[in-house]
Amino acid sequence: MRESLLTAAADELAANGFSGLRMADVAGRVGVSRQTVYNEFGTKLGLVQAVALQRTAEYLVGVEQRLVDAPRPFDGMRNALTFLLEQAARDRLVSSVVTGADAEDLLPFLTTRGLPVLLPATEVVARQLTRQWPDLPTEHVRQVAETIVRLALSHLLMPSGTPEQAVDAMLAVAKAALPS
Repeated sequence: MRESLLTAAADELAANGFSGLRMADVAGRVGVSRQTVYNEFGTKLGLVQAVALQRTAEYLVGVEQRLVDAPRPFDGMRNALTFLLEQAARDRLVSSVVTGADAEDLLPFLTTRGLPVLLPATEVVARQLTRQWPDLPTEHVRQVAETIVRLALSHLLMPSGTPEQAVDAMLAVAKAALPS
C-alpha cells in the first residue's frame, strides 16, 4: 500500500505541486481513507519527503549500477550521468519540478531543501570513487563526489546545451579532479 500511495502522490505532485496536493486525492487514487495516508506519512510534508526519498533511491540504484558495471571508471561516470539525464527527462515529476510546469513550488526540494537528494547521491558517488581510487584521501573523494552531484543537479535544473554536452562537461571536471 505504501508504494501505491507514493506513486499516487508523485502523480498528484506532478500535476498540482505541493500547494495543490491533497491527502484526500492521494487516498482516493489508492482506495483508502485520508486518515490512512496521514497514519502512514504524518503530514503532507512527510508524504512529499517520502516521495522524494523513494524517487532518489530509484535513481541512485540506476546510477550505482552503471558505475559498477563499467570496465573503466570514467565510462561508468558517463553511463551514470547519461542515465540520470535521460531518466529525468522522461520523469513527469522531475520535469514538473525542473520546468516549473504545474509544480513550481516543488523546486526547493531540489535546491534549498535538497539535502535528502544531495547526501545519498554524494554517498553513492563517493563509494564508487573510493572503490576505483582507494588511495585518494577521504576528504578529496567526498569533495569530488559532492561536486559531481551538484553539477548533475545543476544541469538538470538549468541545462545549457544537450545532455551529451552536459555529460562531457561534468566528465571534464571529474577528470581534472581524479587521477587518469
